[in-house]
Amino acid sequence: MIVALKVMPRREVLDTQGRAVAESLQRSGFALESCRVGKYIEVQVEESDPDKALEKLREMAEYVLYNPLIETFEMEVVQGSGQ
Repeated sequence: MIVALKVMPRREVLDTQGRAVAESLQRSGFALESCRVGKYIEVQVEESDPDKALEKLREMAEYVLYNPLIETFEMEVVQGSGQ
C-alpha cells in the first residue's frame, strides 16, 4: 500500500523558501499574494489495512519526517494494496 505525507510550515512560522518563490514569480509577472513551500513524501508499506498503514506513516512522521515545532502534516492513502 502506498501512503503519502504532506508536510507544510506552520502558518505562524516564516516560510523563507515560499517567500523567495513568491517574490521570484512576482518579478516574472505572475500575480499571486503568497506562496508556501512544503514537502510531499510517499511511502510504500507492507500493509493491507488503510488505517494500519496510516498509523505506520504517522509513527514515521513523528520519528523523523517532520518537525512538530515548525511544521504540520496531513496523510492520505494513495494506492491500496489491491490496486
